[in-house]
Amino acid sequence: MDDNFFDQLKIKLKEKGYKLTTQRRVILDVILENNGRHLSPEEIYDSVRDKYPEIGLATVYRTLQLFEQLNIIYKLNFNDGCSRYELSSASNDHQHHHLICLNCGKVLEVELDLLENLESEIEKQKNFRVLDHNVKFFGYCKDCK
Repeated sequence: MDDNFFDQLKIKLKEKGYKLTTQRRVILDVILENNGRHLSPEEIYDSVRDKYPEIGLATVYRTLQLFEQLNIIYKLNFNDGCSRYELSSASNDHQHHHLICLNCGKVLEVELDLLENLESEIEKQKNFRVLDHNVKFFGYCKDCK
């Protein structure tokens, strides 16, 4: 990730009264290095601890909560009993969809948004302004089917 990303992040944190501390930077580095892997807080903690052994799990949880509030990361629930995180998209577009294998737990991302027409119909018929949607498809990946 380029320095411009971190400069924007510093500005976003500063506007809300926070700093990009070493702990926050290391946590963000782990999320960036594992982009697309949908890590749990414990997986993030384990990776962060390799680089910054003195960090505590509570610090990781608080930082993830802060990053989520600032729309830096997005919390996902794949119905497997734990939250997972990914970077929020740079644009304010909808979240992408996920394919979740019921056998091995692998998560694949679907970048195309097939529901824009459906959203328009909902808005017209129900007079309801849709801001976002979250779709999960459950099934079996190519290795498990």
